[in-house]
Amino acid sequence: MTSSSQHDLIIVGGGPAGLCAAMYAGRGMLDSVLLERGLPGGELLNTDLVEDYPGFESILGRDLAQKMADHAKKFGADIRQENVESIEKRADGIFDVTTTRGDHFLAPAVILSAGGAPVKLEVPGEQEYAGRGVSYCAVCDGAFFKDEVLAVVGGGDAAVEEADYLTKYASKVYIIHRRDEFRASKLLQKRLFANPKIEVIWNKVVTEIKGQPAGVTELVLEDTATGDASTLPVGGVFVFIGFTPNSWLIKDHYEHDASGYVITDSTMQTSVPGLYAAGDLRVQVTRQITTAVGDATTAVIAIEKYLKERAQEPVREPA
Repeated sequence: MTSSSQHDLIIVGGGPAGLCAAMYAGRGMLDSVLLERGLPGGELLNTDLVEDYPGFESILGRDLAQKMADHAKKFGADIRQENVESIEKRADGIFDVTTTRGDHFLAPAVILSAGGAPVKLEVPGEQEYAGRGVSYCAVCDGAFFKDEVLAVVGGGDAAVEEADYLTKYASKVYIIHRRDEFRASKLLQKRLFANPKIEVIWNKVVTEIKGQPAGVTELVLEDTATGDASTLPVGGVFVFIGFTPNSWLIKDHYEHDASGYVITDSTMQTSVPGLYAAGDLRVQVTRQITTAVGDATTAVIAIEKYLKERAQEPVREPA
């Protein structure tokens, strides 16, 4: 049986941004609900060690997720396991957040903090060795590969920049690109080509990731022109071939960039009044836990003001 419930604020997504928003909403005495399709924590649950969050020199991603969830619940956060299907604004200004089960959550304000996901290679071994040599975040995991030979897959700004970053730790970094030129900015390319620890492998794609129980040991490559196969011994592979934001949940027209990332103002409000965005799906320079919780803090404080102003608006009689 489906249900419908009314709230002050609906938070969609239970990663660091969503959990921080739920905590601040509780402190602000807002009637809020957080909807997360899985366990609270988001991408933190797929992260082994976190070493760049203030106050924790080193903490398991799942432990940090639990601490954030517990902190939010201490202030009364209502966290529910719901898979959101769509977010749509009604004519009366109320948002209707619909789940795959057909339940409706209604509120005048919504924070979309559903993040997104790195685009995967979708090759054998990728899922098996995720967290054991396969990574999608150099800043998060680079320090665990000190003196290793590493591979980076991709040809855009992220791949080129992260390959350069990984040379802080790795003895050598191969960057594997399916074409014969990068899409990355010329400045980033200049830095990469000047780095003696980086070697570019052109016109190759990864077709398989091999390893042992301890982790990745080898990549199988295919030449994009000839189809010839070869192998590359590495201790880890970092994949940067794209990121898909979960902004598709918004059914109303909203401003976004060419990749679908949501554009917000300084209060985290989107072009749809009452709809705010926080975390990885928002247009910004970097995507870290610290920036996600900062976004969420700003959004909730702005929403408190938004709700007060909305409550003071005169009620318009229907024509």
